[in-house]
Amino acid sequence: MRIQPVRNLVTLTLLFIISISSASPFGISTVAAVVSASAADADAASAKTFVFTAIPDQDEANLQERFNKVADYLQGQLGVEVRYIPVKSYAAAVTAFRNNQVQLAWFGGLSGVQARRLVPGSQAIAQGYEDQFFSSYFIAHHSSGVETSASFPQAMAAKTFTFGSKGSTSGRLMPEYYIRQYLGDTPDKLFSKVGYSGDHSRTISLVQSGAYQIGAVNYKVWDSQLAAGKIDTSKVKVIWQTPTYPDYQWTVRGDVNESWGADFQARLSRALLDMDDADLLASFPRSAFVSATNTLYQPIVDTAIAIGLIDADQ
Repeated sequence: MRIQPVRNLVTLTLLFIISISSASPFGISTVAAVVSASAADADAASAKTFVFTAIPDQDEANLQERFNKVADYLQGQLGVEVRYIPVKSYAAAVTAFRNNQVQLAWFGGLSGVQARRLVPGSQAIAQGYEDQFFSSYFIAHHSSGVETSASFPQAMAAKTFTFGSKGSTSGRLMPEYYIRQYLGDTPDKLFSKVGYSGDHSRTISLVQSGAYQIGAVNYKVWDSQLAAGKIDTSKVKVIWQTPTYPDYQWTVRGDVNESWGADFQARLSRALLDMDDADLLASFPRSAFVSATNTLYQPIVDTAIAIGLIDADQ
């Protein structure tokens, strides 16, 4: 923690000023008052809790374990109390960010765009290395008869289909874009039933069980669960992979420097980019974090406008 060293530095500075006060034309009371005010400001900034959240794209227990570790890491790097709070939906993450209940969030591409449009000045500051070229898998239950293909699987039409969350980039936005592009209509007119599972883990479970014949899922979640032995490939398989697009990112509110100091956003960005704990990175899973900017997500904005998820005039 850096909180105590800051206080010690202020104390040493005050003692130094006292030792030279006789040479000051302003007197010790004036100079000491300035230092005391600085100490109070430092204490106030360090005492205020910095709060962040993440979209609930997987099992809640896994997210809690991952992001509690992130909170501990950031607290050690930034010298302020840091706390992770879970939310129940993608929309709830965006709302918490808009209302300043959280100042930082691990968003998907679409939820990040939505949040930044609601909070002027907010910035995408870091993304996983892999998030520069993310993709979705279309998966199918063995009973569907739909086979793996390099081209879009036209045979999925008229089957039952589940997306992930309505606000998911990899589980809804991009899959729907390609469905419309290749099948020429909206999902509700193309499939015999359309569902929204809520998260990627649930999508895999629903298709694996046969509750839905086809689904769209985040490729990272699929690959992780496959490696962990949680997927029965005799029941469910990948039938198509989308082209790549930008996805997850850390987005911060534009007013954090007002509460935690003029260089806080820069220090936060550096802390995220310097995260190198192998186990912590693997929990995302990402190999590293790299710089991000709002303009990187313009393709997500354009796609969301094209299918009516975002109003172009907002």
